[in-house]
Amino acid sequence: MFLERLLALATGAFVAICLGFGLTMMALGPGRRVAEAAHDAPLAEAAPAEAPAEPLLSARDRVERAIAATEEYRTFFLRLHEDFPADYAAAIDSFSQERPAGAEAASVDFYLAESVRRLRQARGVLAARAEPSVLARVFDLQLDVLRAISAENKKLCAAFLYGGVDQDFHSFAARRRALVAEMALVGLEAIASGQAKQLERSAPSEEDFRALEKALAARGLRKAEIDSLLDGKTPDPPFDDKKTCALGQTYLEALRALPEPVRLRIYGLAVELMARS
Repeated sequence: MFLERLLALATGAFVAICLGFGLTMMALGPGRRVAEAAHDAPLAEAAPAEAPAEPLLSARDRVERAIAATEEYRTFFLRLHEDFPADYAAAIDSFSQERPAGAEAASVDFYLAESVRRLRQARGVLAARAEPSVLARVFDLQLDVLRAISAENKKLCAAFLYGGVDQDFHSFAARRRALVAEMALVGLEAIASGQAKQLERSAPSEEDFRALEKALAARGLRKAEIDSLLDGKTPDPPFDDKKTCALGQTYLEALRALPEPVRLRIYGLAVELMARS
């Protein structure tokens, strides 16, 4: 049972929401296809009807100006440039190469999502070694995002929990840029903290999972609901969107209420496994 729960933690749907997986998937979903289509289209089709006001502006400058003009995302990119300059430069270079002139401003949400994806793949394991308050903040933000999605659309909430990102989520992210940017920023801060502090944490034990199971039961969850969260079991029939969304919120709330040592062990393993997946 303990091994099954470790595997469920590594691959289960609810790890996705714990790590802001939906934001990462934005960079692999419709936004990427739109960007690639723009890149593949003839330049004449992508160019504006009138000549640009600054024809000598480089592609890199246009990308950075688009980012600077998006107030909600500016802080994330400034912090990325400060803490991980090589990662920042690689991301901006990539964006400059993949976009024709005139397309950058419409792709600024993609820039954020793709930068998060790149950073997580390259350095995400470091977040498992972050200071307790910084690591906890990552999960707190995921709960905030989940609640915001739930208030708007239960179907989208359920899809987000399972890592399914479509145009509806892109639209949500564009409407709630401040919240999405904060989610990205706290993830970056956890990676920076882990690199600086290098705190060692042991893996969660069977007792830790029992504590989480008791916490979920205390919140009124039945065995089938708990099994779906901790063991990755799919009920027959499956839960509807409203139930799935509620379970995701309860899961994160129960985790947050656990004693700090237990909570941080589960958080740390979840972050590390997702970064390596």
